Amino acid sequence: MKAKENNVNMYYMNQGKKSKETIDEMMQRKKAKEREKRIKLQKQQRQEDKFDFETEEVIGMTNRNNHKKQEAKKKKISKQEIAKNKKKKRIKKFLKWTTIILILCGGITFLMVSPIFNIKEIEVVQNNRVSADTIKSLSGLNSNMNIFRFWSANVEKQIEENAYIEDVKIKRKLPNKIQIEVIEREPRFSIQILNSYGYISSQGYILEINNNELALPVITGINTQEENRKVGYRLVEEDLYKLEEILKIMNTAKENNLDTKVTSIDISQKNEYIMTMQDEKKTIYLGDISNLSAKMVYIQGILEDNKDKEGTIFVNGDFNKKFRPYFREKVTV
Repeated sequence: MKAKENNVNMYYMNQGKKSKETIDEMMQRKKAKEREKRIKLQKQQRQEDKFDFETEEVIGMTNRNNHKKQEAKKKKISKQEIAKNKKKKRIKKFLKWTTIILILCGGITFLMVSPIFNIKEIEVVQNNRVSADTIKSLSGLNSNMNIFRFWSANVEKQIEENAYIEDVKIKRKLPNKIQIEVIEREPRFSIQILNSYGYISSQGYILEINNNELALPVITGINTQEENRKVGYRLVEEDLYKLEEILKIMNTAKENNLDTKVTSIDISQKNEYIMTMQDEKKTIYLGDISNLSAKMVYIQGILEDNKDKEGTIFVNGDFNKKFRPYFREKVTV
């Protein structure tokens, strides 16, 4: 009996082992299936990712193709449409400028016709020698003339016909006033014209011819011909060159208070200006315009040392060669 029981127990033990092995195998198979499933899912995900990437590329290519198509469409705009657009722009521009021109023409017409802008007052300023009435007469302007119906340049030119007028400016002061501003020339010297005197400016213009001699230095020995010694005319070029040097002489003389004593200047000789001081009874040989300041100092000293003596002062030597100015009294017989 015991042997039989032992056999039975061994049988059941063997059966339990077989059952246990079967469960392990089942678990392994289950794990294997899950692993396979995971592998399949991973492969599927890779395929999906690959598909998305390719899709993006496809979309990008599609967009580029669409852009090219749009550009192609733009290029396909017909020449007729381009010409039509240009024509529209030209018409718009033409209408715009036509409107502006019409407005301007209307405004100008109003300004030139309206009595609001008729001249009521003409004012002359900065004039001393030429009267306001003379300037107004030369301008040709008059009351009730429209303030815009004349050219300023023409009026200025007419006023400048007077030799005393150096420059003119016409100013419109709305609505009905004209201001004439003048700059006058001043007589600085005089020249002999037959039995009269011609007053000339520092620019060499003959301003006036008069029988009365003004207290101006008389320039003698000029080269300007008698027929050109007329009001409004200018001295010839050679005389103008010497006139510039005379101005330097007179300016230096003024620094030494000698300018008012000069009554005449002879310019007939080259590089030899001869001044006369009538009240001082002196004739001065000045030479050229070199060393003018030193010469004037010597002249002033000789005048002080030889008052009431008639004679000649010589300052026309070369100061660089130790020349010393001197006075030679006139000998009366």
